[in-house]
Amino acid sequence: MSILSYTFFQHALLGSLLASILCGLTGTYIVTRRLVFISGGITHASFGGIGIGVCFGLPPILSAAIFSVLSACGIQWFSQRRDMREDSAIAIFWTLGMSIGIICSFLTPGFTPELSSYLFGNILTVTHSDLYLLGTLVLIASIAFVLFLRPLVSIAFDTEFARSQRLPVTLTEYAMMAFIALTIVACLRMVGIVLVISLLTIPQVTANLFTHNFRHMALLSILTGYSSCLGGLFLSFHYNIPSGASIIFVSILIYLVCKAISWIIIRYREQ
Repeated sequence: MSILSYTFFQHALLGSLLASILCGLTGTYIVTRRLVFISGGITHASFGGIGIGVCFGLPPILSAAIFSVLSACGIQWFSQRRDMREDSAIAIFWTLGMSIGIICSFLTPGFTPELSSYLFGNILTVTHSDLYLLGTLVLIASIAFVLFLRPLVSIAFDTEFARSQRLPVTLTEYAMMAFIALTIVACLRMVGIVLVISLLTIPQVTANLFTHNFRHMALLSILTGYSSCLGGLFLSFHYNIPSGASIIFVSILIYLVCKAISWIIIRYREQ
């Protein structure tokens, strides 16, 4: 029987495609806006929401989404204040989320396998609800990037210029921070808290080797991300190794190959 006939594998393939589209669009904004470390803070803060959900019998994804969005808005608010540096704000919410998650894991009676599964992820456990969440976010992201591409590009590359053009910079920044938080939560089942930030940055950095155009970078990031997911998925299935780590490992291999290709192209043009 072919592996493609298994329902869980079909879910994994569809989840990979949706996650690649979502992370390709959102991650391009993250990389161009230089929000990688802020996204890392939100990623680890989400563990607090998962811990609260597991401890009090709430849906972990729902509690993680609420906690992550609040943390993202908190980081954005603190970062704009003059009495606190951005890295300090990130550290506060990063450690707050992790500490709450650890406390809740100890307060929860019995064994809590859900916490470890969200830490490291397993794409083969993607459910219908995960696919619905990813699909909804992909639809929202696609509509937003089609309708508001020019303002997003202006804000991503030069916020002062965007303000001079009377664009809603503050509102857009908060909205994007909240959407980044939701993107992170939606991908937790696939690669886990430890590695989700890589899915939002490595394909974009790879795409940036060949183009600096925002639209082209997003499209190439989607292609690179999906290739990484497919490679990592088959690697995980055949060698029985964690899927999240496999996906990121393949994405880094793709980056190294593309880096070598871009270096060869540059050397060739210089001759």
